[in-house]
Amino acid sequence: MTTINLTTKINASINKVLDLNRNIDIHKLSTAKSNETAIDGVTSGLINLNETVTWRGKHFGIYLTHKSLISAMEIPNFFVDEMLEGNFKSFKHLHTFTEENGVTIVKDEIQYETPFGIFGSIFDKLLLKAYFTKFITKRNEFIKQLAENKN
Repeated sequence: MTTINLTTKINASINKVLDLNRNIDIHKLSTAKSNETAIDGVTSGLINLNETVTWRGKHFGIYLTHKSLISAMEIPNFFVDEMLEGNFKSFKHLHTFTEENGVTIVKDEIQYETPFGIFGSIFDKLLLKAYFTKFITKRNEFIKQLAENKN
């Protein structure tokens, strides 16, 4: 099991940051480099508890699909998306939000297992963990810019 923990501080209200994080259209924009598209389930707007979305995107030169369920949600404090179908053995992403003096602190805890035994573990250590950390960091930077935009 691999765990990635990231923290992002955003100068915006907790509700605004939460909604940007669960907005399908914002996710598409923030992941345009990998051509992420919602192809099934909730394909636009805000995703909610017990709803699913299936993503299709290009990673490592091939198109992959990933179906997620929002398995837990407490507005505005957290939500969890878990893989139902996809290329991981397991995948769970906990998004937590706290607000201190007008600054929202976003914590991402991503836990996943790769398939293919030792080969999956080697791929994870050599490429996947760094790739995925960069992918989520860039997404968070995009959300931060949107949330902090004063226009």
